[in-house]
Amino acid sequence: MPHKGSGIGSDPFAVPKEAQDPVRRFRGRLPAPVTVWTTYGHDARSPVGITVSSLLVAEGDPASVVGLVGDLTDFWEAAKQSRRMVVHIFNDDQADLAEKFALRYPGDPFAAVDHVTSEYGPLLAGLEDRLMCKVDSYMRVGFGLLVKGTIERVDLTESPPSPLVHLRGAYRRLSS
Repeated sequence: MPHKGSGIGSDPFAVPKEAQDPVRRFRGRLPAPVTVWTTYGHDARSPVGITVSSLLVAEGDPASVVGLVGDLTDFWEAAKQSRRMVVHIFNDDQADLAEKFALRYPGDPFAAVDHVTSEYGPLLAGLEDRLMCKVDSYMRVGFGLLVKGTIERVDLTESPPSPLVHLRGAYRRLSS
């Protein structure tokens, strides 16, 4: 359920400029990488995933990933129980799949993509650049939760993908 006044789930550009949230407008001017985070549900078998564009990967020993996710999402409920997750990078030709995992359409987003089981969560076909993580901690930030994971494994393809980005409320390709 959206938080009152958060603008979550609404089109921030559909209201007059003077009524728009200036913080959301500012955030919309920052290009963000588009990823999908996956894990397993309460039965340790049902796949759960969510599109995440607010994230940061931090090098270190151990390396970490942090991302902003909704506290009322199925993903968060599952990740807090499983304590494991996979972070996949979307390629620039996968905007439709990103929309499905953003839950903008009814139905199971996993029906749209082949996936295999791993101890961290579902591994999605066609998204082979990914992190396997242990969920360590979280804290409330704004209307969401900042989830921190320790990176335990990294899978990279030979050729880096051309990543999908989110800018001004839409998925976009980077131009070269």
